[in-house]
Amino acid sequence: MVLYGAYGRDYKSAKEVKEAFEADKDFVIADFVHPDCGRYINRPQLLEGGIREVRIRYKRLTKVCLVKVKP
Repeated sequence: MVLYGAYGRDYKSAKEVKEAFEADKDFVIADFVHPDCGRYINRPQLLEGGIREVRIRYKRLTKVCLVKVKP
């Protein structure tokens, strides 16, 4: 699943992305084949859905980092 920062947030580094993700900030689903594309989601909701890792786009959507979804 691919995500990017919600509410206009744009992270400058993978470290910032991971910190925001662990702080349960909202992200937008940007996976066009996913039925919920465009919906907001956060770490607790991903855990409920059984998702174990996500790719998050940052730095004006030009970079991608892989983030493990940990409880």
